[in-house]
Amino acid sequence: MTVQKKVPFVTFLTRVHDKSVQGPNPYRWEEKTSDDYFAGKRVILFSLPGAFTPTCSTYQLPQFEELYDEFEKEGIDAIYCLSVNDAFVMNAWGKSLGLKQVELIPDGSGEFTRKMGMLVAKDNLGFGMRSWRYAALINNGVVEHWFEEEGFSDNCEADPYGVSSPQNVLETLKAAA
Repeated sequence: MTVQKKVPFVTFLTRVHDKSVQGPNPYRWEEKTSDDYFAGKRVILFSLPGAFTPTCSTYQLPQFEELYDEFEKEGIDAIYCLSVNDAFVMNAWGKSLGLKQVELIPDGSGEFTRKMGMLVAKDNLGFGMRSWRYAALINNGVVEHWFEEEGFSDNCEADPYGVSSPQNVLETLKAAA
């Protein structure tokens, strides 16, 4: 779906590796804003229900990582994966998957997800409030194309996946070129 909607301005609390920090956890807090991620860039953002969950960890995130170079060929500057998880969880998840290309954005409080209109209850799975699965092509902070999975609702019994898959997003980019 083609849209022209500005992404909300939010400050994300991230943890970044810092060699000057001593000890077994050499990370420091760093605030990053929506502008840091989206201003002046053409990016893919995809959001999913949670780190370490089956579809997210087995298919969606690893396949965006695998296809990163193909997205670059289509003029994409960065690919971001956002989840309503804290920075510690997102960093551990990225490390466990050996990510090198896709950058993870922790939306710990769900503020960005809520302002995007994609926050849903997943109490039926013991998750609490999480993101509905979607992807977006964002150019200089403006959503240009939207890929939302069907069935948006609280406590959805199914976990639809296909519309926001990297294959579908890439195919759409290529068709538009």
